[in-house]
Amino acid sequence: MTGVDDLLTSARAQLDRVEPERARRLQAEGGLIVDIRPHANRLAEGEIPGSVIVERIHLEWRLDPAGEWRLPEVRAELPVIVVCNEGYASSLAAADLQRLGLSRATDLVGGYRAWRAAGLPVRPGGSPAVP
Repeated sequence: MTGVDDLLTSARAQLDRVEPERARRLQAEGGLIVDIRPHANRLAEGEIPGSVIVERIHLEWRLDPAGEWRLPEVRAELPVIVVCNEGYASSLAAADLQRLGLSRATDLVGGYRAWRAAGLPVRPGGSPAVP
């Protein structure tokens, strides 16, 4: 394995990763789906309805439960499901969020593309990211 493979394995070992249907249920129960994909991917492929768009570069600042720049709904006990294209970058990002104090942070197995392949609702993409 390479260094990044080890990093990914370590990140995933601490996550309770969720399949698309479970992610949808968590969202319906008040969980937050956070889409970290670049604008070009969202524009081309669509978005998960009700998700919050926070590009990866701003993620820790917007989801730090004790941070000055956090999103208003973010609190330490909030279930957060991070979504990327295929479920790799989101695993690393979710592990970072756990280190910040979001103990229920996780990611979507297979990413946005798995959500879409499962036939779950999507909306046209292109929403601006949360600044």
